[in-house]
Amino acid sequence: MIRVDAYSQIQNLYNVSKPAGNRSNAAAAAAPDFKDRLNISGQGKDLQVAKQAVAQSPDIREDRVAALKAAYQSGRNNISANAVADKILENYEL
Repeated sequence: MIRVDAYSQIQNLYNVSKPAGNRSNAAAAAAPDFKDRLNISGQGKDLQVAKQAVAQSPDIREDRVAALKAAYQSGRNNISANAVADKILENYEL
């Protein structure tokens, strides 16, 4: 047999039996007004500024491309395939 009176005593302890609509006007007025907020840390703000700066910068540095193109066309920029391969291997530490 289940003890119903023990359950009702526990229910009274936690005030579960009271519906939320039975609050008095004074209690409803004193209830805090909860609102959602978003707080961005200083580091997050710095990251936003950095992302905007990167987004505004061009993907291709036209001045560098033009200088390399002129050097290549004039024959001043002779890079061997072996030198390129060595740099690639150096980057990947192979």
